[in-house]
Amino acid sequence: MDSDFGIPRELSPLQQLRSQYQPELPPCLQGTTVRVELGDGTTVSEASDSHIIARAFPHTLGQPLAHFLRETAKVSDAHIITQLPSIRVGIVFCGRQAPGGHNVIWGLYEALKVHNAKSTLLGFLGGSEGLFAQKTLEITDDILQTYKNQGGYDLLGRTKDQIRTTEQVNAALKACTDLKLDGLVIIGGVTSNTDAAHLAEFFAEAKCSTKVVGVPVTTNGDLKNQFVEANVGFDTICKVNSQLISNACTDALSAEKYYYFIRLMGRKHSHVALECTLQSHPNMVILGEEVAASKLTIFDISKQICDAVQARAGQDKNHGVILIPEGIIESIPEVYALLKEIHGLLREETGMRLLFLLLHPESDDSAQLSQIETEKLLAYLVETEMNKRLKEGTYKGKKFNAICHFFGYQARGSLPSKFDCDYAYAMMTVKNWSQNAGSTSTSIGRPAIHPAMVDLKGKAYELLRQNADKFLMEDLYRNPGPLQYDGPGADAKAVSLCVEDQDYMGRIKKLQEYLDQVRTIVKPGCSQDVLKAALSVMASVTDVLTTISSSSNGGQQTA
Repeated sequence: MDSDFGIPRELSPLQQLRSQYQPELPPCLQGTTVRVELGDGTTVSEASDSHIIARAFPHTLGQPLAHFLRETAKVSDAHIITQLPSIRVGIVFCGRQAPGGHNVIWGLYEALKVHNAKSTLLGFLGGSEGLFAQKTLEITDDILQTYKNQGGYDLLGRTKDQIRTTEQVNAALKACTDLKLDGLVIIGGVTSNTDAAHLAEFFAEAKCSTKVVGVPVTTNGDLKNQFVEANVGFDTICKVNSQLISNACTDALSAEKYYYFIRLMGRKHSHVALECTLQSHPNMVILGEEVAASKLTIFDISKQICDAVQARAGQDKNHGVILIPEGIIESIPEVYALLKEIHGLLREETGMRLLFLLLHPESDDSAQLSQIETEKLLAYLVETEMNKRLKEGTYKGKKFNAICHFFGYQARGSLPSKFDCDYAYAMMTVKNWSQNAGSTSTSIGRPAIHPAMVDLKGKAYELLRQNADKFLMEDLYRNPGPLQYDGPGADAKAVSLCVEDQDYMGRIKKLQEYLDQVRTIVKPGCSQDVLKAALSVMASVTDVLTTISSSSNGGQQTA
């Protein structure tokens, strides 16, 4: 099986064209000179969690944030590195495959070679199991040729996404020590980056020199904060799904007799469903976060859909498209309780194991949401209720007909979008762990990164609510078309990324520009009036910022 890894692919004409595309690097990563500004030490996002995090990460918590600078940046205390020694780095796929994963390998390889041609990049074959067994493939330009800008994880492969038990972390430590690795890069989502954070702490405790880096590559879009605005793979999967959804919208509008119930992959939270709604404008979407906030039952949800179907029938519209995030099932109180009970029975090795085989929990103890056909359940409940209303005479429309789909696996193996090609190639991040780690820690009793929810007060959700009634009644279907790599649409970014005010580092840069202007204006030779005004304003600003900083306890600095 190992011989299958790294072999040249047979590429289609489009794949060949994509393999020739050179991703764009941000100015701060261009050239051979590295300029880094060290910021404040990392802290936790919630002050109430500080003692838990500090106890779990005594060696790695509090390290300064690293900000890479462009050549023209004027930062007096920046660290400027012109020569780097040769280093050995290992890289492993630990999470579910996502478009752009191969470009993380390619970008890291190019960066290592640009800074020192003698550096080595080793890929672990078969995911974390390959890491434990020390099965490696040295990455070369020849090996990368047919994997550049391509989908999948088949260059190295992957297995279960877990580096957690004592046996596993000791095997990882031994592998990094035996292979004399200066760095280990773990590519994955929430679970994998949680494991990366704990592994980094374990290595520090063991005085292992290998540095651990987690790269947020996940189609779910749920691993983000002010430093990580998007995940590699999210842009692609939303664009691919949006085309499929818009095709269903066109079909529904043409036939005028079907309701499409489309379940979307995305794990517990509804980022994919929200983004696809904003791109393709289906008639209705029910977000898991809405269900949880309103404590809706499965029958509440089906009634909402039935009422929408009846309202549309009043305008002689007997068709529609409804999006359902796969994670909605865990947001329904009675269903969530049932899943927990089933998982408890499975852990007790009861005779129910075969009956609930498909509901066996994932490695992070969550349900296998992709195996739960929520769309069919809702379609059945809605059909039953609409037939009842039709019989009672309260519904005057045509007989209700539902067609169900699940979009997930079809999209995550796609060729990555231009955005994901560039983002993955240039991806830089730090270890993450502190998105609330209190009483809701994982079952193994340690702090964990919690996936980010859709913010029901955020601008993306606000945009949805502003248009929800029009989407429901007016059939404003929008077809973004297939993935585009040139021309109109090639540089389009996710709608939610564009509308959310998340450009944290961009605002830092803007502030620095203002400070540079102040230095230019207020200098020896300026008038007394200018000097007095500057002193007065800066004193007031400093007082305000000091007060705010003290009251927030550093809660916004999360590594």
